[in-house]
Amino acid sequence: MLAMLMGVKNIAPAALAGQLDGGRTVVIDVNAQQSWLKARVPGALSLGVEFDAAALPPDRSASLVFYCSNPLCSKAPRAARRAGKLGYTDVRVMAAGITGWIAAGLPTDSGA
Repeated sequence: MLAMLMGVKNIAPAALAGQLDGGRTVVIDVNAQQSWLKARVPGALSLGVEFDAAALPPDRSASLVFYCSNPLCSKAPRAARRAGKLGYTDVRVMAAGITGWIAAGLPTDSGA
């Protein structure tokens, strides 16, 4: 809900899971490092909300999906808006967060 209020496109966990096989979607977890180590979307990068542009793919048309902990978290929408301001054109938020991903019964990675 916050993503839509902040003007960022949303993607559901199941839809994101369907895109992971193609390898063209970069998934970015903006939770704290300890949360990322506990459970994350498979292949997700760990970045803070105030990431450097060099941490993102050089191709500004790359598909980026940000997520944080839950639907009430504002970190992912803020990070997605930042990416948009950096010129990325395909930016979305998995507003359900990692809790929604897990609730949907989707697989997670954990550990370092």
